[in-house]
This record gives sequence, C-alpha cells and structure tokens, in this order.
Amino acid sequence: MRSTAWTLSGLALALFGPGLVALAWKQATAEAVSVMASAPWLIAFALLVAAVAAIGVFAERLAPAELGFGRISWVSLPLAAALTLFLVAIFGPLAAFALARSGLGGFEAEMRSLAALPSWYLALTIVIVAGGEEWLYRAYAVERLITLTGSGMAAACLSLLAFGLAHLPLWGIGASLTTLVSGALFTALYLWRRDISFLILAHVATDLYGLVLTPRAAG
Repeated sequence: MRSTAWTLSGLALALFGPGLVALAWKQATAEAVSVMASAPWLIAFALLVAAVAAIGVFAERLAPAELGFGRISWVSLPLAAALTLFLVAIFGPLAAFALARSGLGGFEAEMRSLAALPSWYLALTIVIVAGGEEWLYRAYAVERLITLTGSGMAAACLSLLAFGLAHLPLWGIGASLTTLVSGALFTALYLWRRDISFLILAHVATDLYGLVLTPRAAG
C-alpha cells in the first residue's frame, strides 16, 4: 500500500507537474521573456524532476530498467543520431507545412520570445527541460502506468495525453498537436527499446538545432 501511494505521488508529479510549471512560467514571462523572469521556473522544473527521481529511487526502490535505463548500449548513440536526423530533415518541415496550412498557429511566436534569451541560457533550458520531459513522460510515467494498469497501450495513451497538454501554455494548440505526433513516435520507440537515453539525446539535439542554432544562424 505504501509503495502504491508513492507511485501515485510520483505519477501525479510526472504527469501534471510540468504543465503547471509551464503555466506559471508563461504567466511570469507574459510581459517580457528574460533570464530573471524564467530562471525560478527552470529551477522549479529541475526540482520537480529531482523529486520524481528521489521517489523512484529511494521510496519505490526501482531498478535502473524500471527507470528507463535498462538497455543503454553502443546502439543508443546511432539511434539518437538517426532519430534527430529524421526529426530535423523530415518531421520538422512536414509539421511546419501542416501548421501553416491549418491556420492553428505554429512555433514562431514563442520562438521570437525565446530569441530574447542568451544562447547559453536557452541551451541550458533545453537540456534540462527536454531531457526532463523525456524521462518523466516516456520512462517513469510509462513504466509506472504499465505496473498499475497492466497495459502498455493504456500507459502510452495516458502519458502522451499529459505530454501534449503540458505544451499548451507555452506553445498553443497548433504546436501542441505536433508534439502529440512526435510524442507518439517517441513513446512507441521507448516501448520498443525501453531505453530512454537515446530519446533524451534526440530530443535535446533536435531542440538545440531548432531553437538555438537555426535562429541564431538566420539572425
């Protein structure tokens, strides 16, 4: 019973915590995006990830495989590279085209706001947030939901829904819909490999390319 209570607590933080932090983050930077305005919420997100990790390791006493790190190997790096290439060269352009045609709004408005941040801080934010998101939603949440529901499909759908909703405050409905598609791919890949490391690497690399390298080069 005690272990189940800890699991439910960890799941609540993993599934709903990022969205609440994102909402507070958006409100704090409504007038202007700056390091001073966003830093407390970046720290809050990092502490959220640390809290879930502490629950998993010390309260639930989960093994590395139950935390998403059971199958790390030399294959993880080429998988991460291949996934990053797919996201940058194929999925990204297709998603941008679809959003432009749909009229739902894309990533442009938030990217213009993020351009006000120093490159080093934006890169640090991406490493913490993208890496944390992958571990929370794809590894911890999926594994714990499988334990509770006995169904990989149910676990995937619940974590994916929470992942998409968490992007609404910062990115809006159009961009959030694209995260559902990319998130579904990432979730399927996690269920296939049970290796969160290559997904973290691919997510971080893709966001660094799209939010730091490309805008700075264009500017």
